[in-house]
Amino acid sequence: MQPYLLITCARLFGCLDKKKKMIKITLPDGSVREYEKGTTAHQVALSISEGLARNVLAAKVNGEVWDATRPINSDAKLVLLTWNDAEGKSTMWHSSAHLMAEALEALYPGTKFGIGPAIENGFYYDIDLGGKAFSQEDFKKVEDKMLELARQGNAYIRKEISKTDAISYFKEKGDEYKLDLLEGLEDGQITFYSQGNFTDLCRGPHIPNTGFIKAVKLMNVAGAYWRGDEKNKQLTRVYAVTFPKQKDLTDYLLLLEEAKKRDHRKLGKELELFAFSENVGMGLPLWLPKGAMLRERLVQFLQKAQMKAGYLPVITPHIGNKKLYVTSGHYEKYGKDSFQPILTPHEGEEFFLKPMNCPHHCEIYKTSPRSYKDLPLRFAEFGTVYRYEMAGELHGLTRVRGFTQDDAHLFCRPDQVKEEFCKVIDLVLYVFRALDFHDFTAQISLRDPENKSKYIGTDENWALAEAAIIESAAEKGLKTVVELGEAAFYGPKLDFMVKDALGRKWQLGTIQVDYNLPERFELEYTGSDNMKHRPVMIHRAPFGSLERFVAVLIEHCAGKFPLWLTPEQVCILPISEKYNDYAKKVLELLKNYDIRGLVDDRNEKIGKKIRDTELQKVPYMLIVGEKEEAESQVAVRKQGEGDLGSFSIEDFAKIINTEIDKKLKVE
Repeated sequence: MQPYLLITCARLFGCLDKKKKMIKITLPDGSVREYEKGTTAHQVALSISEGLARNVLAAKVNGEVWDATRPINSDAKLVLLTWNDAEGKSTMWHSSAHLMAEALEALYPGTKFGIGPAIENGFYYDIDLGGKAFSQEDFKKVEDKMLELARQGNAYIRKEISKTDAISYFKEKGDEYKLDLLEGLEDGQITFYSQGNFTDLCRGPHIPNTGFIKAVKLMNVAGAYWRGDEKNKQLTRVYAVTFPKQKDLTDYLLLLEEAKKRDHRKLGKELELFAFSENVGMGLPLWLPKGAMLRERLVQFLQKAQMKAGYLPVITPHIGNKKLYVTSGHYEKYGKDSFQPILTPHEGEEFFLKPMNCPHHCEIYKTSPRSYKDLPLRFAEFGTVYRYEMAGELHGLTRVRGFTQDDAHLFCRPDQVKEEFCKVIDLVLYVFRALDFHDFTAQISLRDPENKSKYIGTDENWALAEAAIIESAAEKGLKTVVELGEAAFYGPKLDFMVKDALGRKWQLGTIQVDYNLPERFELEYTGSDNMKHRPVMIHRAPFGSLERFVAVLIEHCAGKFPLWLTPEQVCILPISEKYNDYAKKVLELLKNYDIRGLVDDRNEKIGKKIRDTELQKVPYMLIVGEKEEAESQVAVRKQGEGDLGSFSIEDFAKIINTEIDKKLKVE
């Protein structure tokens, strides 16, 4: 071949080779940029702006969270993640767990490590200190060591490793916990991450380097059994949190202090709402008169809205035959979390405390033949259910062993599913609006496609159910996120994740589409074709459970409940004993307007009465004395706002009821 031909071919193949090395990166705004194969997310960020690059903690590549420093070798959709993104925070906290492990290993040589995941607010690491003691007195030296290591700016380096080499590494270290974790992994799915002098078995991802970690706080230390099995050794679980700025940590600690003030267990006791008794049993709340009245108003509020929406009330027993829960699948899935079976004198007969209401509602559906003209049927019940939660998991009203669900089950034709689902969304939004929950996200909880054994039902039915939820949420314009693996075992869900006044996220209302229980219970209706068909079942609970909802509500409003809900709307304060009779007369007149209240007729100065009423978080104080009695009026003081002036009883009642009607108006 002639030299010039060789040169031409070389240039040609060089151009082709260069062209092959280019990849297309699609950014969130839809723009597409070309980069060389092997470009990292950090380099993409740098090409946009240096300021952005300085804040990138990780990246989402085709929906999967990666290290920002990991090469991208093919066309991809790219989202750059910073501290403002949930996945960015999670990546930093997971990386911080590795940093804490490095500090612990330096301070306590020979420490063995279990798992160290990010959690909702920070991270933890389960460690085996080989018998060494560890307490809050040790926190400061660990924090100082973490900051010292963070300032070194050591890179988090990812390395793929064979299973044989991984086993050899941890055998040499004598870390039986990592060896246990390796048993469930195969070659090709094992990676190590190293930073500074620490190496760990980890899938990642991680932040680029330790220098992003600027503020550190160890929060708590507790015991935790390895793999959550009490037969295994108990490890030391160290909880901590980190931030990219010291100010963020300061703000967070202030928020925690505010959360302590709002703790529903503390306020529940102060406001005399509920209590627990060891004689009754752990996790079984006792509702005191004020709490019972508050709870009953919540029930009446939802019952009224349900009646308007065409729901029919039903009541079912607190127990059920074991066969019922075997049929529904709850025995298989929840049997180990149930109370022990109730054995009767009849041989082989077993009952369970009810773990769910839905099987009972299926049996109610079967009590009569159903026609397509009868559907949809909407059965609603405030049904109490029981789950045997472990003692260490119980927490006030948020985690109990007996709780009441605002449960309803809608039985409808397939062509009615979307319309009914949208109506339930409207009901949930009405509940949230009435209770001042304005910041929420609708989480579309789908089946884990990689682990279908966790669920019952056919792929076809799951596809139909998931499509109904996705389409309904879109039609209602909800702000949504999709979470794989968070579905119920019988169907996908739309879970409402509500942020409270402190920015904490709670799962409250839920709506679920279920094609499977109607199959298991052989539910039928006669169609217009005179043939038998299966109904579709929609499960819904706007509150979720009354106990948990009340706990979240207490903390959200710091015990200052909405006017329509609060146990006492007014407190009447006579300025001296001379006006006690007039105060009681005012209270009786207010009852005619459905206004709840009490009279503080203690022999105390008016200033003390006002302060005490403020602490009890009563919305309105009505102060009465000589002038008010003479003119048949009340001097009105609103909590947090001060004096509003004097009003007649009738005019004050109008103020109260107008405020309530506006809040409870169905739009």
